[in-house]
Amino acid sequence: MSLCVFALIASEFMPVSLLTPIAADLHVSQGMAGQGIAISGAFAVLASLSVSRLAAGMDRKTLLLGLTALMAVSGAVVAAAPSYPVYMGGRALIGVVIGGFWSMSAATAMRLVPSREVPRALAIFNGGNALATVIAAPLGSYLGSVMGWRGAFFCLVPVAVIAGGWQWISLPAMRVQGGAPGSGHVFKVLKRRPVALGMAACSAFFMGQFALFTYVRPFLETVTHVNVSTLSLILLVIGVAGFVGTALIGAVLKRGLYKTLITIPILMAVIAVTLIPFGARVLAIVALLGVWGLLATAAPVGWWSWIAEAMPHDAEAGGGLMVAVIQLAIALGSTVGGLLFDATGYQSTFIASAAVLLLGAFLAWLAARSQARQAT
Repeated sequence: MSLCVFALIASEFMPVSLLTPIAADLHVSQGMAGQGIAISGAFAVLASLSVSRLAAGMDRKTLLLGLTALMAVSGAVVAAAPSYPVYMGGRALIGVVIGGFWSMSAATAMRLVPSREVPRALAIFNGGNALATVIAAPLGSYLGSVMGWRGAFFCLVPVAVIAGGWQWISLPAMRVQGGAPGSGHVFKVLKRRPVALGMAACSAFFMGQFALFTYVRPFLETVTHVNVSTLSLILLVIGVAGFVGTALIGAVLKRGLYKTLITIPILMAVIAVTLIPFGARVLAIVALLGVWGLLATAAPVGWWSWIAEAMPHDAEAGGGLMVAVIQLAIALGSTVGGLLFDATGYQSTFIASAAVLLLGAFLAWLAARSQARQAT
């Protein structure tokens, strides 16, 4: 499952490190190429809200194997895409996999191990996420320079095939007793004010993050003027910093969950604005993006911890809704960021990112106040 997570995260965000050659080869703008992130997010939203209902009676092992096979198909379609619409179709397929897989991740862990081992199982799952964060972007950039962006995407196909084979051998049958809850139950949790505010804060955070991060490569190439080797190194710094952030965030969250959820987007908003005047200074950009990676990769751990605290009796419904919220936010963020990037340049994209991140911090503060009132 951890290997599958690695391949999935690498597939989802591979366009970030290959945006420039994709745009050039498909004869579209960099903003349009970035919509490959947006469409995968949009289809992930649809899948996360519907897959458990549509496949209510299906053995979960069969469903996971089908999703993993679809991931391999997506990589092959994108790698061979003769045109922009086919490229977008391949990206839509990976969106279906993202939504379906993450919606079932916690429930799968609960089926595979005793209840006392579930946190450890989820940590192993997310080990694939952390590993992909560290190496996928710089490796994608390097492979793109060696074998082209199509070759980089095709390299994901055998990884997905190996992950599928490993799952087929190792996973037990996971038959469903009765039907899965429909999407209507998922939306009922929004009737609680702290939950609604928290979901809005989470949405604003991811929207602000990906409005900027989706277009970090064209920024580094056109403003900082780095070559492919330096670009790969910067992406590696972001990934390693994110790995460190994921390792440290647990201790930080113990000192205050909401305080952390408020502080992280504020710091990232400051970085987004600071990148503009320091755009031509390589060392300053490396330092700023390193801190960005540390904060951005650690933040999702905080939001999943919030699910457990805010919805202890509805964690499954809240988790499914959060998958949809995050993917919709990624889609909106990369879309708005791309439109601004093409229309007025990177400055407006980065300022918009900072504004939305600050909105996320404000909404997290409102959620904290609402939760405190409810507790008294």
